[in-house]
Amino acid sequence: MKKKPHQNLPASYLLLIKDNSVLLLRRANTGFEDGNYSLIAGRVDPNETFTQTIIREAEEEAWIILKPEDLDVVHLLHRNSGQAEYNERVDVFFTAQKWQGEIINKEPHKCDDLSWFDLDNLPDNIIPYIKKVIEKTKQAVYYSEHWWK
Repeated sequence: MKKKPHQNLPASYLLLIKDNSVLLLRRANTGFEDGNYSLIAGRVDPNETFTQTIIREAEEEAWIILKPEDLDVVHLLHRNSGQAEYNERVDVFFTAQKWQGEIINKEPHKCDDLSWFDLDNLPDNIIPYIKKVIEKTKQAVYYSEHWWK
């Protein structure tokens, strides 16, 4: 019997840091981690790169205009989501050296707060794997795994 090909769901995240603060958004009305803080992020669409994804998502979610040459990959996370569909995920985390645009919440129907938080005083209601990645990034750790047995 032929095995089904292994599948991971790819996503891109923006770890935007300014003056020792990180930009976080509080999820709302999405059905996933609502009420908890996360980063600007999104699934990679077919025929789209991780870089193209985060550029698109940053503009769609917060009116942040990014250029590929200003982005750096700072972390790669392989995680088990615990969800039946697309259980395994590969997440690429970017930082931006510079950006354009006034940061505004362009998706109030999916995000009820978009705020800067001190990197050393993150909110209690932050998604656990997001907090882990922020901590790993501060330690210059470029790869981690989450929720594996």
